[in-house]
Amino acid sequence: MDAIPSLQKRKIFTLLSHYSIEQLFSLNAEQLAKHKLKPEQINAFLAPNSTHITHCLEWQESAADNHIISYGDPRYPALLKQITSPPLLLYAQGDLSRLEASQIAIVGSRSCTPYGQQKAHDLGKHLAQAGFTVTSGLAIGVDGMAHQGALKGSGSTIAVLGTGLNNIYPRRHVKIASEIREKGLLLSEFWPNAPAYPSNFPRRNRIISGLSIGTLVIEASLRSGSLITARYALEQNRDVFALPGSVDNPQACGCLKLIQQGAKLVLDANDIITEYPELNISEAIHQKQHKPTKNKHFLLDMIDYHLTSFDTILARSGLDVVTLQNELIELEINGIIIAQPQGYIKLEG
Repeated sequence: MDAIPSLQKRKIFTLLSHYSIEQLFSLNAEQLAKHKLKPEQINAFLAPNSTHITHCLEWQESAADNHIISYGDPRYPALLKQITSPPLLLYAQGDLSRLEASQIAIVGSRSCTPYGQQKAHDLGKHLAQAGFTVTSGLAIGVDGMAHQGALKGSGSTIAVLGTGLNNIYPRRHVKIASEIREKGLLLSEFWPNAPAYPSNFPRRNRIISGLSIGTLVIEASLRSGSLITARYALEQNRDVFALPGSVDNPQACGCLKLIQQGAKLVLDANDIITEYPELNISEAIHQKQHKPTKNKHFLLDMIDYHLTSFDTILARSGLDVVTLQNELIELEINGIIIAQPQGYIKLEG
């Protein structure tokens, strides 16, 4: 229906309440005019862009795992039909059975902290291991880490793109997209060759939340696009979850605001799993185990879960520069902290 100029979704669904898509394109000009269509819209129905249609059909035939799913197709996700503006066509690559599993969306900042990256990866992995399909947008940052975690968990993940499936974006995620296609599913409402228009990405967010029974937000600023997804989830009467972060971290402020507004605070995957007892999903048993307190390194009390400068740690510890550097190197090697150009971030403590 994107081939019909300026045809609004409300008019599309009115037409579909009377006719199938095949019937629509068999109506004559007089029948179409009764539905108050404009002349250019009627002409588009009578003489559709056959080249465009042929390209899409050729794309579908070019690989066994390429699929075009129309709104009336029995494979079309039932939850997605419930949203205000569902896509009329879905282009898919990979395993369509992923659409049948209960989905949890994981979204968050593109410029997330190492802490946010680790949490997105771990939660994606644990939710996939528990039986959920993890759905996200293939963006850098939280999205990409959630997909990678799910791939390591069970492989059950869906990436919803803001481009056509022939144009993977961002390009750095071509390898991840290939693995998702092999083990999960790539999905888009855009023609296979559609480029990366900026307006496409907020638009695809309604599909991410619309496919999912709940949306988890990890590290989002107050003006983050992830909050658009959370708003869509609320409008779609779906659950919203948020991972808390430091009040001093601008990337966590959006999550804290969501929690203030009633989103469920999430500490681990079980906080999500227990919300859906009717699904009979087992609790995640692979949660990261913290080391006993008696083995805790004394410096960990002096390093924050957000960026802490070397000078701050030096002042807090009272150590000399060389000794502190050696201790920090040991913690970094053990994966307890991560070094950044401006300081250090604690990953566990």
